Amino acid sequence: MEEPIRCAAVNVDGIHLALGMKDGSFTVLRVRDMTEVVHIKDRKEAIHELKYSPDGTYLAVGCNDSSVDIYGVAQRYKKFGECVGSLSFITHLDWSSDSRYLQTNDGNGKRLFYRMPDSDSFLGGKEVTNKEEIKGVHWASWTCVSGLEVNGIWPKYSDINDINSVDGNYIGQVLVTADDYGTVKLFRYPCLRKGAKFKKYIGHSAHVTNVRWSHDYQWVISIGGADHSVFQWKFIPERKLKDALHIAPQESLADSNSDESDSDLSDVPELDSEIEQETQLTYRRQVYKEDLTQLKEQYKEKQKIGTSKRRDYRGYDCRSNLFYTQIGEIVYHVAAVGVIYNRQQNTQRFYLGHDDDILCLTIHPLKDYVATGQVGRDPSIHIWDTETIKPLSVLKGYHQYGVCAVDFSADGKRLASVGIDDSHTIVLWDWKKGEKLSIARGSKDKIFVVKMNPYVPDKLITAGIKHMKFWRRAGGGLIGRKGYVGTLGKNDTMMCAVYGWTEEMAFSGTSTGDVCIWRDIFLVKTVKAHDGPVFSMHALEKGFVTGGKDGVVALWDDSFERCLKTYAIKRAALAPGSKGDLRFNLLFRKKINCSLIRTSPFNILGLLLEDNPSIRAISLGHGHILVGTKNGEILEVDKSGPITLLVQGHMEGEVWGLATHPYLPICATVSDDKTLRIWDLSPSHCMLAVRKLKKGKWFSDLSID
Repeated sequence: MEEPIRCAAVNVDGIHLALGMKDGSFTVLRVRDMTEVVHIKDRKEAIHELKYSPDGTYLAVGCNDSSVDIYGVAQRYKKFGECVGSLSFITHLDWSSDSRYLQTNDGNGKRLFYRMPDSDSFLGGKEVTNKEEIKGVHWASWTCVSGLEVNGIWPKYSDINDINSVDGNYIGQVLVTADDYGTVKLFRYPCLRKGAKFKKYIGHSAHVTNVRWSHDYQWVISIGGADHSVFQWKFIPERKLKDALHIAPQESLADSNSDESDSDLSDVPELDSEIEQETQLTYRRQVYKEDLTQLKEQYKEKQKIGTSKRRDYRGYDCRSNLFYTQIGEIVYHVAAVGVIYNRQQNTQRFYLGHDDDILCLTIHPLKDYVATGQVGRDPSIHIWDTETIKPLSVLKGYHQYGVCAVDFSADGKRLASVGIDDSHTIVLWDWKKGEKLSIARGSKDKIFVVKMNPYVPDKLITAGIKHMKFWRRAGGGLIGRKGYVGTLGKNDTMMCAVYGWTEEMAFSGTSTGDVCIWRDIFLVKTVKAHDGPVFSMHALEKGFVTGGKDGVVALWDDSFERCLKTYAIKRAALAPGSKGDLRFNLLFRKKINCSLIRTSPFNILGLLLEDNPSIRAISLGHGHILVGTKNGEILEVDKSGPITLLVQGHMEGEVWGLATHPYLPICATVSDDKTLRIWDLSPSHCMLAVRKLKKGKWFSDLSID
């Protein structure tokens, strides 16, 4: 698989998984072991949609060149012909229940029908223009966005591309939609009249690219494009809505082109590729969520679908955003959602007060409150209670475009924040009163971290690109002094920073793998800690913990003179409870009569995407080390050695491909992050398998068998 995937489909028996690619090709894999069945390239433009016929005979493949190709499944996907007539790219496909008719939507909003000939040898589907012939056709699925049956889903003044995906539930007589405004909506089906009533639900911080019902219609799966998120929503029929009120709370639902470089993407010297890619990220947008009136009051609206599970963690462009709460739960963020995860009960609770991407998170010294900062034209910082999941304070008015770093003072009364405006403005707040205490320009280059002095609340440090600065409050402003390196080193890029055992001691991790030891503003020593950038550092009562791009967690003494112990994050070190592929195989053994499931290209030693993933967050508590990776994984390291994988999900890029299995509680997602992932929709809510691809994918579908 050499190109980004745009779509996915599963056949009716759940045996084949088809993936449509951006270069005009498609690949079919066996679901049980992910070996390749066939790879075909008949088109030059992207495959936008594909779908198996209900009887398993055909695979329809819709292309951006406005054609639909029909392939015979039993004939090893021999091309039988094509359906022509559309004047724009194909966006959606649906088969009739008897597999004789196919309906299509295109980029112009045009709906066309085709009849499949009775003979196995044909040149293509014949377009049906007689409306009477179509009247009695029952469609096996409804995923088209255009048609009489879905007229009511379109808001006034909407554009034909505003709604990305729909899926009908014939049993519940409802229809779910995904749109460019970041909302998931629930309509009655059929939805004939313009301006139909609906329920809408938030959580995604970007356009929702796809939405599908589970095989038993109890769940809705939605995926976000730019937020890389997979949401699982619980569907509660109206007749059961009263019972739903009794659901337990936790169920609520050198030269960088040299051989030493790991990238040839840049000619900026002495900058690691991960750091370079992150500095190039921009969160500035033409339209922010706050501009969309449709999103107002959503959090307060009575809901009929409840968010059940968030399957990922944001680590690819964030750091030090993962903590234990007072009672041992785990708090992190993804998309516009703050997540509280109970690892014992495998349940999640959600803070939904934000309306756009959360970029940073920190926890109060008492471990009961959390502060989160988001993207926005006038971005807000929310301080909220981890127990009640209610906001305590919302701070805004002094940052632009977004907030990239936050930190509480040791007494918990103040909060420091850094914006992503051109000056990377630093603000010191009295958060309980909602008042600004001090403000200053930080740096023209990106700042990654702000840390308040635990001994003197008027002091703090910031670290970033060629930046280490020591600040103290002076009235309504802040006075900053650059760190002085002298002859001990050079002005390096700092990725993380913490204070030490006195108010004058500070420690920072560099992009070259060193730990810098500072006294006041002076660099006094450097220690080689990791191969590659030191992305995260956590201070203990007696010592430190660091994590780097090399995928190693290191325990240090209180002066960084000795490394006491290291933990390499590898698949082989995962505890048995993390090895999900065995569960994946057993699931298929129950349903499919097969004597032996072969070793597959999927990760069979555990669900880590790769050994030694880049570590972006480290926190300690309750006898464990909590680790967050760039690959969207959260792991818990026991100090005796075993590692448990708790959370995983998609990374950077957009997530478009989504397919649910026809009779098993699983679904498949594909993304620009070049991974194919299989998810369990049952109460365990875990990822069953992951395959790393050479290039990203756009769509997928599972075969009917």
